[in-house]
Amino acid sequence: MTVVALLSVAPVREGSMAGEVAKAVDTLDDFDVSYETNPMGTVIEAEDVGELFAAAQAAHEAVDGDRVSTVLKVDDKRASEGSASEKVDAVERELGRAASDSPAE
Repeated sequence: MTVVALLSVAPVREGSMAGEVAKAVDTLDDFDVSYETNPMGTVIEAEDVGELFAAAQAAHEAVDGDRVSTVLKVDDKRASEGSASEKVDAVERELGRAASDSPAE
């Protein structure tokens, strides 16, 4: 079984949060998960929901601040297998093109 989640962890404050977000992302290497960071969060994939929750908790705890905001959206598809990349592939087949477009510069 593959569990896929979208994780967003950040301190609640003014100014750049990149350093604290980097700490959260760095902790994911300590767990048996794969991940991809994007501008809105980090997509995490694990074979076990417990491992995914442990990784999310560690990421949350890695961020310093008086207030930390964490959003976790979990897709625990129990009846069948499926990876995050397979979900994107299915959308791209429907589109007939890549689902991503490079931003205009």
